Formats: sequence, structure tokens, C-alpha cells
Amino acid sequence: MDKDFTFTVKSIRFDENYRPSDNTRITTNFANLARGEQRKENLRNTLRMIDNRFNALADWDNPKGDRYAVELDIISVEMAVDAACGDSALPLIEILKTTVVDKRSGERIEGVAGNNFSSYVRDYDFSVVLKEHNRDRKEFSVPSDFGVLHGSLFKAFVNSDTYKTYFKKPPVICISVSSNKTYHRTENHHPVLGVEYVQQEHSLTDDYFGKMGMKVRYFMPPGSVAPLAFYFMGDLLGDYTTLELISTISTMDTFQKIYRPEIYNANSAAGKAYQPSLNQQDYSLTRIVYDREERSQLATEQGRFVEEHFIKPYRHILEQWSANFAL
Repeated sequence: MDKDFTFTVKSIRFDENYRPSDNTRITTNFANLARGEQRKENLRNTLRMIDNRFNALADWDNPKGDRYAVELDIISVEMAVDAACGDSALPLIEILKTTVVDKRSGERIEGVAGNNFSSYVRDYDFSVVLKEHNRDRKEFSVPSDFGVLHGSLFKAFVNSDTYKTYFKKPPVICISVSSNKTYHRTENHHPVLGVEYVQQEHSLTDDYFGKMGMKVRYFMPPGSVAPLAFYFMGDLLGDYTTLELISTISTMDTFQKIYRPEIYNANSAAGKAYQPSLNQQDYSLTRIVYDREERSQLATEQGRFVEEHFIKPYRHILEQWSANFAL
């Protein structure tokens, strides 16, 4: 698919000195954490939480709980439509890449690509298309082609030579479970991913990731209080090493405690039947400042941005390409 689209990958280290670049999606969670007077303290505390969580899960041959550190790189993917865009490129996707540092041996171990996931086109789909589709409807519904273009773009990137140059394995994306669904605990237990939960029907987000070519499983890792949704393309349990899985869990469990403390920093763990709620009050706050309301407002702005600069100018090209891609 590289002959249709040109993908460019840019990387910036997410550490206590991280400052969002001018063209970074301002709704990106990392950018939200890295602003204001407490930016360095925010970032330092976040990274410390990730390292502590990693060492708690990777506790073998690790008596002091300080053997490992996790390095994070923010991967920004830009895309140009060769025939139409010329030199301009749309910031398409941002994901995280983990690297595990074994401080005892000095070894650097490649982690997982994906983890967090943000996308301009997804902002457009959820904050513009879905809202406008349901504006005058009495019952909520989803357009028949909802997420198809975004899914095709994502699969084109993952299947591209550009992706394979930078990453050895398909991405794993780990996000919050849906607050609209009830999850049921099973007897299946993985030593690192923890206990598996299932639900009767997919959420809108599950279906959206399905159009990206990703399946979903829900696990509550040891020490967590709620299941996480893991989206993947192959065999989640078989394709990734223990340390790779721990790098994802430690990173995203930490971010979810910051982003959604009502669920992931709750004072009691999920039971056999569990429905997440952002309205429950029995939870603890981290010391890390995160503006969830601002992020929600900015998602709409950026959805409008991609509509004006990408969807409308190249609608015909995109629709034709997406139809051919799906064949």
C-alpha cells in the first residue's frame, strides 16, 4: 500500500524533559500531562509509577524490586496521499513504543508498539460524524460505514514496509473497558495478564478496533482493580514475551489510573460481574494532574480540523481507495 500512501514515522522520547512539538495532537494524553507548572513533576511521577508497576509484575530474580526501567517513545505517524497532497502530510496516528532496560545486565529489550492510541480520523469519526448522525435521532445508531476509512488507513500502515522497518511485531493497544457493558470473570488465568473477563456483546469501541483488523480480550492483571481491554492482531498470549506484555500492562495501567481513576484507581477490585462506572466515588486520586474535560473539548476541534484538511479535500480519492483496499 506504500504506492498509494507514503507513511513517515517520527519518534520523540517521553521522559521528564518531554515537551509536545507544535504539530502534536493537543488531545494526546502525553501532551496533556506535559503542560503547566507541574509538568516535570507530572512526568517524573508517571514514569516512576510505570517502573514500579513493571518491577512488581516482573518480581523473579528481582529481590529489591528495582531491576527494570521502562523507556517510552511517542511514535507519530504522518501520511501523504502521493497524487494529491504533494509535500503536505497529515498527522495520522500516535502510539507508544516501550523499551525495557535491565539495569542489572545492561540489556535493552524491545517492547511493544501500540499501547496508547490516538488518531485524528478517530476524533473525526467519534466527535463529528457520530454526533451529527445522532443529532435529531430519538435512538442512538451508528452509520453503516462508521470507522471503515480509519480501519483501512490503520491496516495500510501496519502492513506497510514503513511499519516493518521500525517494528518487529504487530501492535497491541491497551485501553479502558467500556462503561456501557458488563464484564464477567472467567476461570482462565494468565500468569502476567491475570484473570480473563468476557462480555456478551462488543462495545462501539470494540467494533471500531475490529475494523482496524484487531481482536479484543479483557484481562485484569495481578495488582489491578479492573480489567483492561487488549486489542491485537495475532495471538495475544503466544506472540509476545512475558516482559513485552508486562511493559504494556505497566504503562497502560499507570495511564489509566491517571486518566480514569474512578475505574482503575478504585478502592475495591472488580467482582465476578463488573460494570465500570465513571460516576462511582470510592476511588483515590494520583498526584498527577490531568485535564479530562479539556481533552474531550479539544477532540471535537481536532475532528473538525481533519474534516477540513483531509476528509473534504480528498473525499473521492479516499472513498475509492478504501473500497479497493477492502476487496
